[in-house]
Amino acid sequence: MLRTHTCGDLRADHAGETVTLCGWVLRRRDHGGLIFVDLRDRYGFTQIVFDPKHGKIFKTAETIRPEWVLKVTGTVRKRIAGAERSDNPTGMIEVEVTAVDVLNEAKTPPFEIDHPQQHGSAVRGNKEDSAGPAAEVNEELRLQYRYLDLRRERMQRNIILRSKIFQIIRNYFTEQGCIEVDTPCLIKGTPEGAREYIVPSRLYPGQFFVLPQSPQQLKQLCMVAGLDRYFQIARCFRDEDQRGDRQPEFVQLDLEMSFCTQEDVQKTVEGSVVRVLAECSGKPLKGDGVQRYTWQDVMDRYGSDKPDLRYDLPIVDISALCDGCGFEVFEKALKNKGTVRALRVPGGAALTRSEIDTWTELAKELKAKGLAYILFTAEGPKSPLVKFFKEGFLDKLIAATGAQTGDALFFGADGFKTVCSSLGRIRSEAAKRFNLIDTSVHSLFWVTNFPMFEEMEDGTLTFSHHPFTSPNVEEWKRRKENPHGVHSVCYDLVLDGYELGSGSIRIHDATLQQEVFEMLGISRADQQKRFGHMLEAFTYGAPPHGGFAYGIDRLVMIVAGEPNIREVIAFPKDQKAKDLLLGAPGEVPERQLRELGIRIVKD
Repeated sequence: MLRTHTCGDLRADHAGETVTLCGWVLRRRDHGGLIFVDLRDRYGFTQIVFDPKHGKIFKTAETIRPEWVLKVTGTVRKRIAGAERSDNPTGMIEVEVTAVDVLNEAKTPPFEIDHPQQHGSAVRGNKEDSAGPAAEVNEELRLQYRYLDLRRERMQRNIILRSKIFQIIRNYFTEQGCIEVDTPCLIKGTPEGAREYIVPSRLYPGQFFVLPQSPQQLKQLCMVAGLDRYFQIARCFRDEDQRGDRQPEFVQLDLEMSFCTQEDVQKTVEGSVVRVLAECSGKPLKGDGVQRYTWQDVMDRYGSDKPDLRYDLPIVDISALCDGCGFEVFEKALKNKGTVRALRVPGGAALTRSEIDTWTELAKELKAKGLAYILFTAEGPKSPLVKFFKEGFLDKLIAATGAQTGDALFFGADGFKTVCSSLGRIRSEAAKRFNLIDTSVHSLFWVTNFPMFEEMEDGTLTFSHHPFTSPNVEEWKRRKENPHGVHSVCYDLVLDGYELGSGSIRIHDATLQQEVFEMLGISRADQQKRFGHMLEAFTYGAPPHGGFAYGIDRLVMIVAGEPNIREVIAFPKDQKAKDLLLGAPGEVPERQLRELGIRIVKD
């Protein structure tokens, strides 16, 4: 090695030793007689001192600039009293330089790598100021020069945390007796929900591989193969619209177990997440361990199947009160077999008209026709609704919701899903607006008993999870009379308002699998074409099995306290799914397209 120590190693007991350090110039300070440089690597930074008595070396020090790469040799000495820095592990010492090599010079970076509040925290795991001044740099510029962005303390801390979480997960599942099996990234297209990335085959013109949305079928086939317990840290690909917790390619933990119950899978999975939180977060879980809720429970009470339970803000079903209430919108919703629900927002009477208008637009984005409200001010209730209410209805409403002076009530009156999604969104906005989220804890819980099917706009059925999810056996017998009454043996894990992952007990019987495909409108011919390999495998003694997958990028994001997963991925795509560093996607030479039998048609 070119160095004897890293820039985070040296302490007071190294005083008197001759050492060699290598790193980048973090800062240079010329005090008129001495030149001080903070030399940085990923382990920390050390103050090095250039003295004029070392003439040639001092002249070199006068020329160096931030981000130059240096190799220095010198003597470790204790700092003078009063110059120590207790906030830095190397802050008790400095190195008097006796030899220096400039390994590489650097142009002025397009943004500042250093900022005053980040020094040393990568070594100590300090999470303070995770979004400080450096976060204000334009993200497009940061992604274009990601190799420079990754030098910043915030990013190095996140990448180190990510590496640690990977190690914890891998060690944990190995301890559980799982075999790590890596599965291919070029597979057959078998639609499972999201749009797939397609890869043309040169050897077979006109035919295509796809990049896997997940190893779902392959890990089930591992169970057919008798591997019993499988895990993989798998790279997956989905051609979806981007958002803060989503990337075109991402990494997830995949688990599959044979001869297991739902509870077996849940206990195994939650153990890994609890261990990650315990070793990397420091925040306790809210309540008594990892809770369990049904899908109906959380939809009714919180309007979401992934609510953030670090705050309560329940939604109240007031349908029974609204029959004959006098307000036509409520009464019409009930006549159309819909529901009427209310959300009490403590302190909500302070909302301005423009804020209410903004929330109304958010509700409309989720197909609500509007957002009715009442503000309970000191002067009395203020709302366009009140004049329509029959006598006594407002009192019943207050009693049912617990509304008090200073609060606001927001209402949804429509179909169940529309009301839940719109009020669930308003619940989330209200928690942020009024600082109701307890960020000192984590909320981790399971959601179970999901509907087996969802109805699409054209009235056809699609799967809620994926087509290999096992239905409730008793409800399945009545599937043709009441398909919406069938629930699946499916379970989601929710952390701080994010769906961390999903799992299910799988179908392992070929006949039942064919019945599910038929309910989804997939003909026998298409079943064989798309899923024949699975149906065939199930005829060779497939064991009962179940599994789970959760997003590791998302888990790291939550633990790091970052606003999106781009901050915890070394080389992410931007919000438009572009790689600004490498300039991808890009054009391919015409010759290569001809080899693949592809012709680009432009509108």
